[in-house]
Formats: sequence, C-alpha cells, structure tokens
Amino acid sequence: MAKTIAFHLQKGGVGKTTISGTLACQSAINGHNTLVIDCDPQGNLSSWFLTQPPKYELSDVLQGKCFVEEAIIKAPELGNLSILPTFGIGGTLKNYSETKLAEEPFVIQDLVKDVSENFEHIILDLSPGLGRLERSALIASDEIITPMTPEVFSLDGLEIFIDELGKLKKNMRSSVKHNKIIINSFDERIRQHRDIFRAAEESGRFAVYKIPVDPLFRKAQEASKAPQQFKVRGRGLKTKTIQAIADLDNSIWR
Repeated sequence: MAKTIAFHLQKGGVGKTTISGTLACQSAINGHNTLVIDCDPQGNLSSWFLTQPPKYELSDVLQGKCFVEEAIIKAPELGNLSILPTFGIGGTLKNYSETKLAEEPFVIQDLVKDVSENFEHIILDLSPGLGRLERSALIASDEIITPMTPEVFSLDGLEIFIDELGKLKKNMRSSVKHNKIIINSFDERIRQHRDIFRAAEESGRFAVYKIPVDPLFRKAQEASKAPQQFKVRGRGLKTKTIQAIADLDNSIWR
C-alpha cells in the first residue's frame, strides 16, 4: 500500500511543483515505484517531464472517459517514475472541479486507493488556493507538507493554512498528518532567511527543513530533466542541495 504525500500552501510561488517533482525523482532514483498525480489545472509538472501532450489526462480519469491505467505515463529516463498528467487541454480539470467535484468530494481519495497497490510512493502536486479540487486532494493524502519561502509574511500565511486545514479535517473527518515545513530557496547569507527559519523551528509545532536557492532547478525544468541528473557545463546541483533533498527524502518515506 502506497504512502501518499501532498505539498501545499494556499500561496503561489513557493516552489510546490519544484519540490514535488524533485522529491518524486529522488524516490524513483532510489528504486521506489513512484507516481506523481498532477492536480494543478495549469499542468506545470506534467509539462516539466513530458514533451508531448498525452492521450489522456487526470480529468479524463475523473470523468470516467478512460481507465486510470490508460492515463498513467512512464517518465522518460526515470524507469521508476510515472505521471498521471494534466496538460491543461481545454481547461478540462478546472472545468471539472468547478462543475462536478461538489458532487464527488472523495473522488481523488478513491483514485489514490485504486492505484496505491501498484506504487510505493504517491505525490500529489496541487495548485495554490484551497478550492474544491485542493480540498479533495488534501483529504486523499496521508501527509501534507508545507513549502514556504523565507519572506516576512510567510509565517502569517502558514497560520492561515493551519486554521483552514483544521476546519477541513474536522468537516471531512480526515486524520491527515501535517508536521513538516520546507523553507524553499533558502540563502544562509541573508539574515531574514535565518530569522524565519529560526522562528519556524522555535514554534515547536513542526520539523523544519530547508532547500538552498539553486539555479539548476529552473534549468533542469527547462530541459525536461530530473535536477539530480542534469548538469550545465559539467556542474550539477550544489552539494548542500543534494544533501537537503536526501534528508527530506529520508524523513518523508521512512
């Protein structure tokens, strides 16, 4: 039975897709049969790994237009990584979430259950916000991990998310776990970054991790490659970045 993780904060631009994709790659590189479900109507994660539009996407599965096995695609060059994609074709996932999802709030939970025996690790990549689609994905998860950037108002955004998540868990009778934070694009040289990391740690409510700022993430995405396997002029991810990814991977899946 697979363990299912969602990376989420209602704020955009915190690196949810980058973290989801990178940790999915790390899981696959480590030999685990891994599935990423792209629940973001913009389909950025799918565009990262797939260079051609798929025949079927997530919205087709949710609407019963195909079997889930028909929509899952193996990621090129990473044999253990599969993707249930969203390519934003005609905005079909967005349309579904706005029209049909209210009648089927547990549809993603049911989908995860259907595929969980075929994978060890499942990662859900979500869009910003906390609408019906995001709520359906969150309650389908075993654990939610919150990425945030080291900015002045980040901790306020986290408090809002914690409050909203508490309401969701109560209303949907969910026991999803939420005890990890990732400070993304962290720069040890910047005092504000150090202060925010320290404040998050001192709250005592979360295990706090950090991923250093590293330009190779963007370049790997542009090249449709896993960051761990991509190099520019012979140089790959920074040593600190590699270690941070390994620490996160060990903590999440152990």
